[in-house]
Amino acid sequence: MTQGSRRFLRPEEISRISRLEVRARRIVEGFLSGLHRSPYFGQSIEFVQHREYAPGDDVRHIDWKVWSKTDQYFIKQYEEETNLRTTLLVDLSESMQFGSGEITKYDYGCTIAAALTYLLLRQQDAVGAVTFDEAIRSQVPHLSKTTHLNAVLASLDSQKPTKKTDIFEILQKVAEQQSRRGLIVLISDLFVPREGLFKGLNLLRYRGHDVLLFHVLDDAELDFDYSGSTRFEGLEEAGELVCDPRSLREGYLEAMNRYLEELRRFCSRSSIDYQTIRTSEHIDAVLAHYLNHRIGMQQSGRQ
Repeated sequence: MTQGSRRFLRPEEISRISRLEVRARRIVEGFLSGLHRSPYFGQSIEFVQHREYAPGDDVRHIDWKVWSKTDQYFIKQYEEETNLRTTLLVDLSESMQFGSGEITKYDYGCTIAAALTYLLLRQQDAVGAVTFDEAIRSQVPHLSKTTHLNAVLASLDSQKPTKKTDIFEILQKVAEQQSRRGLIVLISDLFVPREGLFKGLNLLRYRGHDVLLFHVLDDAELDFDYSGSTRFEGLEEAGELVCDPRSLREGYLEAMNRYLEELRRFCSRSSIDYQTIRTSEHIDAVLAHYLNHRIGMQQSGRQ
């Protein structure tokens, strides 16, 4: 393994997470076990079933005979052998370098990306990775070879958070680049304008992608357990402030909790899987909880 792989994916974590399976909540292009049988919107010879038309579907696959009888739009679905295609988006903005404990948000986010890459490649699924701030800084193409793990981790390890984030610009570019439907995993602290974030996420969903959102935050950002006169140095050109944090704590926590609740409601309405993660949490426990939750949703038939 490269230096980057040792930094983000420790051997003890590999052994614990290797028993897990990544399960997409929706069938986008397959089940995750080597070659997958899935509804695929392309050329195939075997018709499987109909489903209701959704915005973003190719109108060429509308069954007009069904429409003439029911006055409703239905899409023809076909069966084809295919692999899941996952794109990992890792936030590289300056705020991600913050860490009140042993690990920064960026290092934690990269550990999540490393674990998911390991799991997906183990199942022979194609993985690509993008790091970004106000622009895309690195881009690793989609491959399914097990040796591709080193390329992904080397890309993550070569970056350092330094600039602001232009989240809508990034999500729009990713939506334009990813013409084939797949799984988009966004790993970020989400200190971004919410209007641009929501607009970008809706664009990905409109294009038919399954979206996972890992909201990575430091304990200090969630608890604000500071005491005594403290100097706060702002990241991303936010300046600095010297104050007694106890006088700010109530208002800060109210604003933070309001934002988190707004994110949860938006993601629920948009069928986006969302999870708030503390950097103090063990990564294998976080993934076990989250992936088992997705398996449970799939088994219960949630679409």
